[in-house]
Amino acid sequence: MAIRFTILGSGSSGNCTYLETEQTRILIDAGFSGRQIRERLAQIGRTPETLDGILITHEHSDHIQGLAAICVRVCVPIFCNRLTMEAIAAHCPIRLDYRIFSTGATFEVGDITVDSFSVPHDAYDPVGFLLRTASANIGFLTDLGHATKLVLERIRAAHILLLEANHDLKLLQDDTRRPWSIKQRILSRHGHLSNDSAADVIEQIISADLRRVYLGHLSQDCNRPELAHRAVSARLQKIGANHVHIESTSQEVRCATFTI
Repeated sequence: MAIRFTILGSGSSGNCTYLETEQTRILIDAGFSGRQIRERLAQIGRTPETLDGILITHEHSDHIQGLAAICVRVCVPIFCNRLTMEAIAAHCPIRLDYRIFSTGATFEVGDITVDSFSVPHDAYDPVGFLLRTASANIGFLTDLGHATKLVLERIRAAHILLLEANHDLKLLQDDTRRPWSIKQRILSRHGHLSNDSAADVIEQIISADLRRVYLGHLSQDCNRPELAHRAVSARLQKIGANHVHIESTSQEVRCATFTI
């Protein structure tokens, strides 16, 4: 049973991924405008009208920007926890079809089993996901300041992983446009992972089953795809994990569809 996995875009200003199994079609986050999401789905021959659900990791705009535009027109179920729903509803008074789960719960969306787990980030109740399908387990860790033991335990079963590599430490420290308070937030334990921190995560969860890692949520100002790729690839080479394919994502263009 094949699955189709397409990162429609991932960066500090927008995140959205499409996953399709034999029976189910979902988005993970909707952080671009409704028009952009529709256009990027069209590039792979899909439309929002065929979606069975949208999973939301947390309420920040780079993860929900297009949510209302998509769901009002199409009435797609939105899967999120209660605090995230309340935060979204506070800024979006339109009635949407929320399907509430408790953080840490496992639930089904069609033939996809979704494991949710708490992540340390400065949102109301942010989560990561491990999506279990008949062909592969796909993990999502796009916003977290550090990887807790719980996070590592939950994501270890992933065959494919979308992992935050938000910033290069030197580029962030040298950035003159960000005040120190913002830099402190990014560097905090409820902020974002650096390239080296992403490499640490992969080293701690590495197994023969982990085959593909997408480096996501890259800062446009404080990171470069080649820097993220180099940091993680060097670590994998050091530990002899040459079987893992590494790919940097972009919020400007989608990744090629990966079929399993």
